[in-house]
Amino acid sequence: MSLTTIAELKAVLGVGSLYSDATLQEVCDASDAVLLPMLWVKSEFAIAHSKTTTTATLYFETAHDFIVGDSVVITNCGSAWNGTKTITAVSELSITYTISAASATEKNTITPYGTVTGDTTTDWTVDTAIQEASLMLSIDIFQARAVPSSGGVAIDGSASPWRMSNSLLAKIRGLISHATDPRSMVG
Repeated sequence: MSLTTIAELKAVLGVGSLYSDATLQEVCDASDAVLLPMLWVKSEFAIAHSKTTTTATLYFETAHDFIVGDSVVITNCGSAWNGTKTITAVSELSITYTISAASATEKNTITPYGTVTGDTTTDWTVDTAIQEASLMLSIDIFQARAVPSSGGVAIDGSASPWRMSNSLLAKIRGLISHATDPRSMVG
């Protein structure tokens, strides 16, 4: 479920039934794709993996917070490693879980990195500041799509993509500051 609903977006934009729900859902999903990675969650990036015929291991570059018994969702690590798994062993830089595999593989890198996400303990849909940030993003994304020249005009008279620039995140940074993951603030 998106942080901003179709009904909320329709009401704020005043578009009624002018745009299909599918189009507005794409806008809401795009807002989530921008906002959610910036929020604090129990998540790490897997840099390598290996497997035996009964276990799979994912390796991390930095220490993680996962513990034995955690249920994690693994993505972008390859079909033998992906899915919802229960951790059976941990070390400072790796986690291991049970699998059923036809063959073993040595440790090899994952490019781009895989993602391991633990149990979610925060419901961002009840945080009003996060909700407002999501709505602001959704409105800007919709406006950039519906009225592309509303971002400004460059010196040569062409439409400027300013509305969708890095200022997009600057507009909401204060609203999400209490929930921002420090790992998302690089650069």
